[in-house]
Amino acid sequence: MGAPSSVLVVGASVGGLAVAEALRREGYAGGLTLLGAERHLPYDRPPLSKKVLSGAMDPAGTQLRPEAALAKLDAELILGDAAVRLDAGAREVETATGRRLRAEVVVLATGLEPRRLPAQERWAGVHVLRTLDDALALRADLLAGPRVVVVGDGVLGTEIAATARGMGLAVTLVGPQSAPLESQLGALVGGYLASLHTAQGVALRLGVAVEGLVGAEGRVSGVRLANGEVLPADVVVVAIGSRPATGWLAGSGLQIADGIVCDSRCRAAEGIYAVGDVAFWVHEGLGTGLRLENRSNAVEQGTAVAANILGKDRPYTPVPYFWTDQFDVKIQVHGLLPGHSEVAVVDGDPARRQFVAVYGRSGKVTGVVGWNMVKQARLYRQHVVDGTAWSDVVPAGAHGRPVGAAVTAEA
Repeated sequence: MGAPSSVLVVGASVGGLAVAEALRREGYAGGLTLLGAERHLPYDRPPLSKKVLSGAMDPAGTQLRPEAALAKLDAELILGDAAVRLDAGAREVETATGRRLRAEVVVLATGLEPRRLPAQERWAGVHVLRTLDDALALRADLLAGPRVVVVGDGVLGTEIAATARGMGLAVTLVGPQSAPLESQLGALVGGYLASLHTAQGVALRLGVAVEGLVGAEGRVSGVRLANGEVLPADVVVVAIGSRPATGWLAGSGLQIADGIVCDSRCRAAEGIYAVGDVAFWVHEGLGTGLRLENRSNAVEQGTAVAANILGKDRPYTPVPYFWTDQFDVKIQVHGLLPGHSEVAVVDGDPARRQFVAVYGRSGKVTGVVGWNMVKQARLYRQHVVDGTAWSDVVPAGAHGRPVGAAVTAEA
């Protein structure tokens, strides 16, 4: 099969841009269109909850490529116009402004949309954080309000809590888990993260459900917990997870479950592929369906999809990876940790805030966490690739304990 005459990429963030750039690198000279719902040029999301929110980075610093580099892609860039309908058979996308865009190949890279608390739009001072505009609006409120409650104890919630605390605000972190990121890192490392936040002055209210918000005269004043307690707040950040942005695909003919269902080539239908947070694809190496929500996957998957569009016909089988920066700690995660039965610290010392922990299941090493040990974590990653026997990596007496209850793949 030859190269298509035209490619339409729906989604102008990191995953969509990765597809476009990889196509051109591979010599694709056909028509290329990049459609984005936001008005901004393609930008990077990880800095939003950290450097942009704190003021350490100007919004312009998030731009993924200079305008000159984007121009060299020789692509039609349509911004500020969301896709609202897909006819998969015709490979035609309709936009909010009424455009109808057709291409021989369509790539779906529409990402996520944040979950919200019921009726949260009723109150000023309540925020989600997904877009650059979200980050700027939240920063403006943080500068005006000293008391912040972050609802959500996952990666985004803990990053926002760390940033707000670093700005000198009084921060309370609320969530249903017994430790931050427990579903992703397990109880052991999650406990270390809880200790880090507590030492930095974040008040943790974990293992408790949120019942709703309270306010007066149109502005939020607190968060009501299931036990009736109200946590006072000038600003509330809702970080309770996201869902794949697939609502616009209703009636398209594509299979939608936890994202856009794809085969091992990230192909959702003939001539249609999915990339990034929105893609649920078959990982042949792990023998399961998988959807990953992180920047690294969006770039790698975009590159893989571009190769398949051009006829390479290769399964996408990455070693899952994500990272988070909180206070002075960089946590890196290789492999899939949820569902593992063993974890042990194999390098460094948690007391010195530098260590590597490995995770195992069925007698094999299947995950690695590095805590301020970037190079060492990268070296241990090879054991995930090789499926090294647990006993060959974990020394006798290594500090460890069960990770905890099994959970779904990376949230």
